[in-house]
Amino acid sequence: MQKLDKLKVVFKDYNFNQNLLLPPSLEELIDPNHPVRVVNQVVDNLNLDLILAKYEGGGCPAYHPRLMLKVLIYGYLTNQYSSRKIEQALQQNIHFMWLSGMSYPDHNTINRFRSDRLRGVLKEVFSQVVLLLVDHGHITLKEAYLDGTKIEANANRYTFVWGRTIKYSKGRIRNQLKELWSYAERVAKEELEHNEPESFEVIDAEKVAQTIEQIDEALAGKKVDPKIKQKLNYARKRWPEALDKYEEYERQMGDRNSLSRTDPDATFMRMKEDHMLNGQLKPGYNWQITTQDQYILEYSLHQTTNDMATLPTHMDSLKQSLGQQPEVLVADAGYGSQENYEYLENNGIEAYVKFNNFHKEQTKKWKENPHRIENLYYNKDLDCYYCPMGQPMKFMGKNTQKTALGYRQFYRRYQAQNCQGCPMRGPCHKRKGNRIVEANPQLIRYKQKTREMLNSEKGQHYRSRRPVDVEAVFGNVKYNHNFKRFLLRGMEKVEIEAGLISLAHNLRKMAN
Repeated sequence: MQKLDKLKVVFKDYNFNQNLLLPPSLEELIDPNHPVRVVNQVVDNLNLDLILAKYEGGGCPAYHPRLMLKVLIYGYLTNQYSSRKIEQALQQNIHFMWLSGMSYPDHNTINRFRSDRLRGVLKEVFSQVVLLLVDHGHITLKEAYLDGTKIEANANRYTFVWGRTIKYSKGRIRNQLKELWSYAERVAKEELEHNEPESFEVIDAEKVAQTIEQIDEALAGKKVDPKIKQKLNYARKRWPEALDKYEEYERQMGDRNSLSRTDPDATFMRMKEDHMLNGQLKPGYNWQITTQDQYILEYSLHQTTNDMATLPTHMDSLKQSLGQQPEVLVADAGYGSQENYEYLENNGIEAYVKFNNFHKEQTKKWKENPHRIENLYYNKDLDCYYCPMGQPMKFMGKNTQKTALGYRQFYRRYQAQNCQGCPMRGPCHKRKGNRIVEANPQLIRYKQKTREMLNSEKGQHYRSRRPVDVEAVFGNVKYNHNFKRFLLRGMEKVEIEAGLISLAHNLRKMAN
């Protein structure tokens, strides 16, 4: 059989030096439905007067803020968060070239626009985009899903300062200063007579320096223990400076319990996305968002690790930005507190917000436990509870408690009359005397109302929808688009980054 000839290999024409009679434009190379066109169209329809007001006349011509905003948003949309990477893309990527009109701002210009020109005004730009989504029918603002996540700050994770450590260090200086004064009084009592400080409880750099100077003058020319001399020298050189530093840290820390020396606005928080998988504390910010159909309606940054404390501030910000609040708010148990229920009720918002133990209450073990206060019978007419044995627990007074957030809760105390010899005393309570229970009528009312709403058909729909709506946004931003750490430092600049991420997310979804 005759052997077949090998087939000839054919290549497409390739001529690197071939000139085009009609060179293609960038417009022709970009798909009509590409997200870059959505960014261009949306930003062209925004009112940028607040950004324009930040420019001063004179000097060299500046790049137009509309151009800069488009480039930044599209950079965050395509996972290019660094100003240097955006600068590179402007010279290599046809989408950036088309968007910028073949302009090439450098990374310093991009970073200055992001950090300075957008400071304090980006939220207004974001709100315009959200209202645009409403006008186009993507969202209605009638319902919102709230959740938060911790984002690591651009700070050294080992430059931490703890409030408790500062308190301990100041106390140690105070005690050692007392000891030095006591020693000086024993050695030079006459010289220090009538000169003793009023109190050592409150100390600062100036007071410590004056006290050490008094001790030095009193001990001059006297035989002094070498160890005391050494401690005085150390105190003279180090303590005033240390107290000034502690005072500055406390000023920066405010109500927080920690800060980072690299970024003083960052608080140490336990991160879920720790590469060591041990929940390591890292400097970060608490990023809160409300969403609807996975569009971000509002974003806010907080320095507290407690989600519960962020709800009123976040919802006030939403109202200020959009001019209204949603009719319905859905959130998990991290937000379920009396203060938050009161806020939502006063603002006319239906609260599908779980409270602690909501899921436990659905279990048979919880419902059949006759000793829990939630399962005790309350007689409203007689204002008394009845214990599992039917004994009345009479009202004995009121009690006020203050939460860690400063909110006052009012409790009513009820006590059984005779628990001695009761066969159910062991499982009922452990105290020596008769059992006392405390009830918060307002919180009980909020919980009962919330319980009924969450277990309704509508409530079950919202409960099943919440993880799909708001948690999916965090998953998309952090894992699909790899934004797990802020690039800028300081609360104002970090808020700008959160705004750009939120804008990019909404426009990306709008383009799909």
